[in-house]
Amino acid sequence: MAKISFASGAQAFARFSSYFTTRDFIFHDGRDLRRFSVGGRAQAMMAGIAAVTLCFSAYGVAQAAVGAVALSGVVGTPLSPEAKVAQMQLRVAAMQADVEKIRAVAAAHAARVEQRQAIITAVVSGKADQRALAIVPQPIDPKADALAADVVAPLKQVEQHQVATVAKVRKVAELRYAKAAAKVRSLGLAPERFDAAVPAMGGPYEAANGAEAAADIRADMQFRSLFMTWKKLDNLEQGTIAIPSVQPVERLAFTSNFGIRSDPFRGTAAFHAGVDIPGPLGTPVYATADGIVDRAERAGGYGNMVEINHGKGIQTRYGHLSKILVAPFTRVHRGQLIALMGSTGRSTGPHLHYEVRIDGAAVNPAPFLQNADYLLAAQDRSVRTIPVVVGGAAD
Repeated sequence: MAKISFASGAQAFARFSSYFTTRDFIFHDGRDLRRFSVGGRAQAMMAGIAAVTLCFSAYGVAQAAVGAVALSGVVGTPLSPEAKVAQMQLRVAAMQADVEKIRAVAAAHAARVEQRQAIITAVVSGKADQRALAIVPQPIDPKADALAADVVAPLKQVEQHQVATVAKVRKVAELRYAKAAAKVRSLGLAPERFDAAVPAMGGPYEAANGAEAAADIRADMQFRSLFMTWKKLDNLEQGTIAIPSVQPVERLAFTSNFGIRSDPFRGTAAFHAGVDIPGPLGTPVYATADGIVDRAERAGGYGNMVEINHGKGIQTRYGHLSKILVAPFTRVHRGQLIALMGSTGRSTGPHLHYEVRIDGAAVNPAPFLQNADYLLAAQDRSVRTIPVVVGGAAD
């Protein structure tokens, strides 16, 4: 029976070992970011050593207690074999319980390290592990934490490096956000347009007991703050996908700009809601950002027109098309072929009428085309003779 009990303990330890896998982490060594690896085998070995130590310690204490009682003469009858086996089973059960506590504490530390690592990696590399970011680390019992001290020591070391990294990583995130926000503002857009709602939090106040618990709370607050900074940055950078930022045609030139101009048909002052880009009949026309096709149809002075909703209140329109190649309510991607240039509608010749609209109001598309080779287009106009063709919907 004793052998069976020891086998049960070995099986429990084997199951325990399977919880440990190799983990790679990033930490700041005082000068730059470095990678740190904790092997799963090493974690399991340390756990095994700790468990065996606990077992022998418990066994030694029990034997000393039995010896002391025997010397005192209190024990008159030696324990039966069944009683000895029962005692051994109790000790094995206690060892298994300790191993389970160690496993739970190690798993909690590993989860915390993995979540913090995911936040740091998301900021530094821009690659977000959504599964790791969604981890909710479990609270750690101080007594169990002390019991597992030898096993979790490497993980606690990584945690310390992570905490030391927070300030530097947050500065990286704030700098990236400032640059992205400046770019968005240069297009006449407010960065706040891309902010997501702040998640709600609450609950009764309970003070943290102990210096280590208080330190954990402070570290959690630092990482929560870093996560919110990264989330704000990620929302802005992801939101820029909705901002038109490539040329709608391969060769860019302008025969009519945004704003007040002389109407090509009436000769009177009129508002032009976009820019006119000339080209041969059938020139490919591309989506300038990801989005959903709102309209792909004949539309008055626009002639054949495609309207794409890019989200965040941003739309683009492509008018005077000879052929529409996309259907309404379909998703398109930046750079995708959506139509061919033409001269349908209110037009004097083949060209593309291109608009950018924010919250329904037309804005100057020129800043959105600056990521394209805007200066090269201007140089081309200065050395080439381009037939002037204009158009646009009557406004």
